[in-house]
Amino acid sequence: MDIRVRGYLDRAENQLIIAKATFELSVNDKAKEAVFIPLDKTFFNNVISESYYAIFYTAKAYLLSLGIETSAPEEHKKTYKQFKELVKNKKLDEELFKIYDEESNKAENLLKIFFDEKRNRGRFTYNLSANANKPFAEQSIKNSIFFVSNLKKIIEIE
Repeated sequence: MDIRVRGYLDRAENQLIIAKATFELSVNDKAKEAVFIPLDKTFFNNVISESYYAIFYTAKAYLLSLGIETSAPEEHKKTYKQFKELVKNKKLDEELFKIYDEESNKAENLLKIFFDEKRNRGRFTYNLSANANKPFAEQSIKNSIFFVSNLKKIIEIE
């Protein structure tokens, strides 16, 4: 296996580990106390982001294993487009693309919130408690586990 492919897979696995640990830290009061985090704090947005990156790095590894390289600027957009093209050409299962698409959209929504809040600085326009993101974080972890494990098998076969 190409060292760069292995590197992206390692990064994906690390992001998935961090997503799971961050989720646990959000729901486990004893874990919070152990690292001096207030009990009312959660990190579900981070879980969503970390889960997305696990998927992104796995997609990069897969593309690279096929000799397809994507890079900045707009690396995420290019990677998404190349991955979508493989699904369209029936070289990859559409279910994996749907997961990539869903997680990418979640990450985009978080980014949009950031930009909206930056633009509106002093105005409070996003009235959603961090805990409301828990089900989305849980689904993100499930999606990334499915995506990473299945695509990793495909990469290792090729």
